[in-house]
Amino acid sequence: MEDQNSLVEYGFRRFIVTITAIVCALLEIVDTTIVNVALNEMKGNMGATLSEVGWVITAYAIGNVIVVPMTSWLSQQFGRRNYFAFSIALFTVCSFLCGNATDIWELVAFRFLQGVGGGALLVTSQTIITESYPAAKRGMAQAIYGLGVIVGPTLGPPLGGYIVDNFSWPYIFYINIPLGIIAVLLTLQFVRSPKYAAKKTSREIDWLGIFLLAITVGSLQFILERGHEEDWFQSNMIVMFTAFAIFGFFLFYLARAYL
Repeated sequence: MEDQNSLVEYGFRRFIVTITAIVCALLEIVDTTIVNVALNEMKGNMGATLSEVGWVITAYAIGNVIVVPMTSWLSQQFGRRNYFAFSIALFTVCSFLCGNATDIWELVAFRFLQGVGGGALLVTSQTIITESYPAAKRGMAQAIYGLGVIVGPTLGPPLGGYIVDNFSWPYIFYINIPLGIIAVLLTLQFVRSPKYAAKKTSREIDWLGIFLLAITVGSLQFILERGHEEDWFQSNMIVMFTAFAIFGFFLFYLARAYL
C-alpha cells in the first residue's frame, strides 16, 4: 500500500476535504435522529400503525450495520473516492425517494437503502480526515471531526421539529439533497484514493462470508431495535431472528476458519 503521507493535503484543498468529510458524517448522524419527531406525522399521513412506522428507524439502522463491516473491502475494490462518492449519491437519491414515498413500506424500503448509503459515510469520513493531515496534526484533525460528530445527535431532533412544524415531514429528507449533491461533486474533485494492492477477482471474494456477516449483523440489529416492541423472547419473530444471528455467526466463524 502507498505511504499514507502521500495522501496528506495542504491549504485550501485540505480545508475542502475536511469540510466535505464533516458534512457527510453529519448527514449520516443527523438522519438517525431527525425522523424521530416526525413519526406521528408519517403515521397519520400514511395510515400506518405505531409498530409499522417504527420500521422507518429500524430499517435505516439495519442498513447501516450491514454495510459498515464491509466498508474497508468495498473501498479497496472500487477505490475509496469512488465508493465514498457512490455512497453519498445513494444516500441523496434515497432521501428524495423517502420524501416522495406514498406508502409506509415503500418508505421503509427507501430508508433501508438510505442506511446502506449512509453506513459508509461515518467510517470513511474519519479515515479521509485522518489521512489528509500530517502525523503531527492528526490529533487536531480528530478533534475537529469529533466536534462535528458530537453536534449531529443534538442537531437532529430540534431541526426535525422545526421542519415538521413549519413545513411537512418530507422536507426532513429533502434537506439532504443539496448538501448531498455538493458533497458528491467535492468528493470527485478533491478526495483522493490510496493505492491498494491488486484487487481480488470475483472468485477470490468471500461471498459466503459477506452473506453470513450481513445475516448475522442485520438480525442482531433487528433484535436490538425491535425487541422492546415485540416483547423480546415472547415473540416468535424475535426468537427466529435470534436463531438467525446465532447460526449466522457460527457458520461465519466456520467459513472463515476452515474454508
